[in-house]
Amino acid sequence: MTTDASIFPPIAPPQLRYDLEIIASWIKPGSKVLGLGCGDGELLYWLKKEKSVQERGIEIEESRVAACIEKGLSVLQGDINEEIEDYPDKTFDYAICSQTLQQVYEPSNLIKSMLRVARMGVVSFPNFGHISVRAQLLWSGQAPVTRELPYSWHNTPNIRVLSLNDFIFFSKQAGFKIIQQAAIKTRNKSQQGRMIHLFPNLLATYGIFLIGQE
Repeated sequence: MTTDASIFPPIAPPQLRYDLEIIASWIKPGSKVLGLGCGDGELLYWLKKEKSVQERGIEIEESRVAACIEKGLSVLQGDINEEIEDYPDKTFDYAICSQTLQQVYEPSNLIKSMLRVARMGVVSFPNFGHISVRAQLLWSGQAPVTRELPYSWHNTPNIRVLSLNDFIFFSKQAGFKIIQQAAIKTRNKSQQGRMIHLFPNLLATYGIFLIGQE
């Protein structure tokens, strides 16, 4: 007895967070993609299903690696700063570091490694220059706690805080170019959002950058 596959269509990947939608829109179909700090593999899974990418990932938390493997993703457990060094030059088309850069001890070294193993890199992070952060610091005089930066100073995994302008200035110092950028403001637990074009360093909650070598 045969079964009509149309009766049981393949399950579509879940709707991406707004910031991940933007990143996904920059990735060309069939590309080779490395996800750094890829979490539970939400973005890699979507790209694999919808754009037929060849994916690899690195994630330090064992439970998240297990979640990736359950999705059928090729993800290994380890420190992104160390594991990335095992890949030869230009193995990938894109290396993606989504909302992880602020937790990295040596961001310049990581970006250098990203642009060694891949033709382009994607970096995103919460914007410390947002008006809500500035207002909290001004009126309370204490380290800000926001939806995008939800930790107190004593228990935060974020060892660095940076604004969109900081990253743009850093790109000139570190010698890489910004190919494309998006400043966004999210809502509904980051599932929805919109682009910010006016005063992005003041009004955007996240910055997303497509980068390459000079």
